[in-house]
Amino acid sequence: MAKRTFSNLETFLIFLLVMMTGITVALLSLLFITSGTIENHKDSGGHLFSTTPNPPATQGSTVTQSSTATQRSTATQSSTATQTSPVTSTPEPPLFQNFSGYYIGVGRADCTGQVADINLVLNRLQSKYGSLYRRDNVILSGTHTHSGPAGYFQYTVFVIASEGFSNRTFQHMVTGILKSIDIAHTNMKPGKIFINKGNVDGVQINRSPYSYLQNPQSERARYSSNTDKEMVVLKMVDLNGDDLGLISWFAIHPVSMNNSNHLVNSDNVGYASYLLEQEKNKGYLPGQGPFVAAFASSNLGDVSPNILGPRCINTGESCDNANSTCPIGGSNMCIAKGPGQDMFDSTQIIGRAMYQRAKELYASASQEVTGPLASAHQWVDMTNVTVWLNSTHTAKTCKPALGYSFAAGTIDGVGGLNFTQGKTEGDPFWDTIRDQILGKPSEEIKECHKPKPILLHTGELSKPHPWHPDIVDVQIITLGSLAITAIPGEFTTMSGRRLREAVQAEFASHGMQNMTVVISGLCNVYTHYITTYEEYQAQRYEAASTIYGPHTLSAYIQLFRNLAKAIATDTVANLSRGPEPPFFQQLMVPLIPNIVDRAPIGRTFGDVLQPAKPEYRVGEVAEVIFVGANPKNSAQNETHQTFLTVEKYEATSTSWQIVCNDASWETRFYWHKGLLGLSNATVEWHIPDTAQPGIYRIRYFGHNRKQDILKPAVILSFEGTSPAFEVVTT
Repeated sequence: MAKRTFSNLETFLIFLLVMMTGITVALLSLLFITSGTIENHKDSGGHLFSTTPNPPATQGSTVTQSSTATQRSTATQSSTATQTSPVTSTPEPPLFQNFSGYYIGVGRADCTGQVADINLVLNRLQSKYGSLYRRDNVILSGTHTHSGPAGYFQYTVFVIASEGFSNRTFQHMVTGILKSIDIAHTNMKPGKIFINKGNVDGVQINRSPYSYLQNPQSERARYSSNTDKEMVVLKMVDLNGDDLGLISWFAIHPVSMNNSNHLVNSDNVGYASYLLEQEKNKGYLPGQGPFVAAFASSNLGDVSPNILGPRCINTGESCDNANSTCPIGGSNMCIAKGPGQDMFDSTQIIGRAMYQRAKELYASASQEVTGPLASAHQWVDMTNVTVWLNSTHTAKTCKPALGYSFAAGTIDGVGGLNFTQGKTEGDPFWDTIRDQILGKPSEEIKECHKPKPILLHTGELSKPHPWHPDIVDVQIITLGSLAITAIPGEFTTMSGRRLREAVQAEFASHGMQNMTVVISGLCNVYTHYITTYEEYQAQRYEAASTIYGPHTLSAYIQLFRNLAKAIATDTVANLSRGPEPPFFQQLMVPLIPNIVDRAPIGRTFGDVLQPAKPEYRVGEVAEVIFVGANPKNSAQNETHQTFLTVEKYEATSTSWQIVCNDASWETRFYWHKGLLGLSNATVEWHIPDTAQPGIYRIRYFGHNRKQDILKPAVILSFEGTSPAFEVVTT
């Protein structure tokens, strides 16, 4: 789910009403895709944690968290009952007859593509493991990033915004997720899990404080802040106390990299993961090594890392007002900034603070998690949930719709068309455009969503496929006294507090006292945001993006309490499965065509067009430009596992040793698209203070698309190597 700015062509198409794609991309794309001709691969791997009580043949639990540089991150949890697989399955790890605790496995795999849909992931797991990993015990959860590849969702609103469905990205991410599960499953061993909690200060603000103030004063008075500052950390070790992995939950939006960014990366949470894994995996390149650190999402819906707050970029004055607008330039000028000199610096500052706190909590964790595993899952038609407001009054959820303030964006990334937050009335101009292209929203959906003025009545649009999901997963997994709630969207701060409190109370009412309830956000399917009823009335961005109407949170609380009750009373088997979500075929093909790559006359792919300078000092940037090809070709051909390497010559072994890859924070990969299939690739190495003096070179790995007349296209690998250069320390 990444952001992008609007091209002049798209704006032109909107106002001429030439085609539906133009208008919908303009209205919808502020969330979902980073556009441009530059790509960068940062960090790598789907991260998986597997915990299984003895014996593993009868019960298992898996936790997978991906925080890769180039994709939406993924988390999986599982706990399974005794089963007999109807298909050939991977052998279980050896049994430890005298061990009655948990089996723990961690894994990481590259999920980089051009997250994946849960159904296909589960189908592949079933074909390999039988019923060990199922819909009730596998969770996919994003960390997440707004600077990753798009095009992997099946619902039309997301497919349009990503300019088409990319099967290449979809398949590659599913493969990466499955691989991380395979690794964790294979590596399972007896171990222990410890939990710790602590505040992280100075890294977040509430980006919709005027919405938060709509909540009852008596409720707000119970909390010292309008954001949740607590980080929850799970520490996983083997029976010898050796480190295996970490998973933490913390409420912060990964938008330190703003929507002017064109580099694929994993933002602040990915940088935190990068730092911790580099520290624990000494001698390994990023994305490699046995220790896995995952920084997962929580109730981050209204939480920003841009702690300097919103200011008018043209005047410097504060625009911290109910509509996030500036006197000159309106909402497009109101942007929040992070603590650094630029977005890269801010990402590192925020990410390092999270890493440091997680490291401290990990080191001091002493409360052991013990007890059985349990899981509960249902599919629910979220367009038709009856919500009990009290013992005598009910309300209902709505068919999905997006409000006007959705198009305004947030102070972390404005929409670009001068919409404003806090809109409770529509606009005749945009209403007319919508009505002419998409048809009018029904009176029923308009009434249900009040006071939201509907911009896009997605729940009533079904061509070429439904625009938003109707069927949504709700799921809880418990691990002893820890309950992980899998939320299919982005809860605001107060929404998360209410859900945690309600689920904890439900467990307690059935004898499970003092449960720690964790909000694990963006799970299984994406349904935008979930505000409280009171915040919904203010109709800022998060409320306009609460697609099932004003009673969405109440519906989720009701549903999750039901799951908690089923676990606590051991009646999960009595839960209805619910209506299974659809799986669509023939999704909209990408609007960006595949073009044959071409090298300049007299050149070949990988040739050096501009070499590095002969000598650099630490702190400088070494840059090499190569004859390039479209990086998307590399998503379907895995000949190379990286776009680049930085290598140092070792005289003692007379060999080149890799010191950096494309997952290293100090490297950047840019692709510059030209005409008629021509392109260049630029590799930068921002030489860190830790670089050793010596002789270095930079290598580039790519794939070009070739197609001869009357023959199918083929993807060919190539590589390029720069002349050597020297790094000196003074």
